Amino acid sequence: MNRPILTALFLAASLPAAAETITFDQDPVGSLPAGWVAGVTGRGAPKWAIEIDGTAPSAPNVLKQSGSGTFPWCVKKDASLTDGMVEVKFKPISGNEDAAGGLVWRWKDGDNYYVARANALEDNLSLYYTQKGRRVTIKYVSAPVAKNQWHTLRVEFSGRRIKVALDGKAYIELDDEHIVGPGAVGVWTKADSVTSFDDFSYGSAAKP
Repeated sequence: MNRPILTALFLAASLPAAAETITFDQDPVGSLPAGWVAGVTGRGAPKWAIEIDGTAPSAPNVLKQSGSGTFPWCVKKDASLTDGMVEVKFKPISGNEDAAGGLVWRWKDGDNYYVARANALEDNLSLYYTQKGRRVTIKYVSAPVAKNQWHTLRVEFSGRRIKVALDGKAYIELDDEHIVGPGAVGVWTKADSVTSFDDFSYGSAAKP
């Protein structure tokens, strides 16, 4: 079977059976979203909270990380996906070491998960897996990521296949099996990144 057909089949299998979108507009300012938990892989003092942002794609609220840590994360712990999709709009605001927005999936705990990151300081898109608290690079590619602008990051995953897209363009598509089975989904930053997130969507893959 040729590659275009395989790609089409993968995309069809990855379409969500029932996607849910979270706009963060129903949660009190200053709190975490209901049903979400936050922490850090490594060390630091991340600060995740709902804030008002007039530039939000779905105003008025966003989820913002304004602290710092090795790898801060915030996940919807009651979501459990093995295959499916996760997508978010993010705005990298500032950061001297990193200015990034990321997605996590198959999140087992704060030390074991996949992560895709878009970095405005380096203009690149990266795919990693984290096991036992150690982040390992799978692949990274050059991609335009402007500061103080909203971007859309999307990941589709089915079995070993992972596809990562930024602003509607696919940049990474490969096979990896370091993190298997169901896990939570959420958002992620690195180091001193100050980043806002909005319109977080996720869904399980439709069954054939």
